[in-house]
Order: sequence, then structure tokens, then C-alpha cells
Amino acid sequence: MTTLTSENLTGVNQEGKHPNLPLKYLTATSIMADKVINKEGEKLGGIKDIMIDITTGKIEYVIIEFGGFLGMGEKFFAIPFRLLAVNTDEHAWVLDQTKETLEGAPGFDKDHWPKTNSHEYDLSGAYWGSFMGPNTGGGY
Repeated sequence: MTTLTSENLTGVNQEGKHPNLPLKYLTATSIMADKVINKEGEKLGGIKDIMIDITTGKIEYVIIEFGGFLGMGEKFFAIPFRLLAVNTDEHAWVLDQTKETLEGAPGFDKDHWPKTNSHEYDLSGAYWGSFMGPNTGGGY
């Protein structure tokens, strides 16, 4: 049987005011709607959704919403999570891309998500480290 720590037994944090520093854990809801910026601090969009590999329990990729106005004309990108870095000062995620790159990159719209259960994206040599799969034509 595992010995429980005093925190687990009492529910009281024993590590001080900020036990998650340096940042190690985040809730899914704290990531949702976070802004995405580039290294220059220019806003690229926001995190729309998180895709988790249910066999490993790891975040595989995030859906970034880029552009648009009032729910019209936005473009979505499935970006491998490994390509993002957290910026705690800005409360944002950093993607090392320019706005111009995203404007010209293949994305998808809210009614045509990529086939997320496909392994075909491992074979393509396009954007984001060969990540996005074929379009399914179905929304979520």
C-alpha cells in the first residue's frame, strides 16, 4: 500500500503559496482560450481545443483559432503540442511562426476538421512537422 503524503491526507498545501512554480501542471480549462503569440509577442490567435491521445494520456496537439471576426472567417490549425512553449509572464503560449505564415498555411474551418484518428499525417511532409491529416468534412 502506498503511503499518502500529508497534503493528500489533510488537503493542505505544504509547499508554500506557489507550489506549481516552476510551472509543471495545468488544468485543461486553464489552457482553453489562452492566447497564442509568436516570439515577437504578436498575437496569433487562441487555443480552441486540446486533443489528447487516450492511449498515452498525453496532449498530442491543440487547435489554434486564427483570424476571423465575430465567428466568421477564422481558420483553425492542428498544431503539435510539442511546438508550443509557455510564457508565464504573458499568460500565453508561444508558437515560433509569423502571422504571414499562418495566413498562407493550410488550415481548416469549423465545419471541416481533419481526420484526427488518421495516421496518414505522419507520412505527409507539409506544415507543423507533418502533422495534419486529411479533411473529414465533418464538424465537431
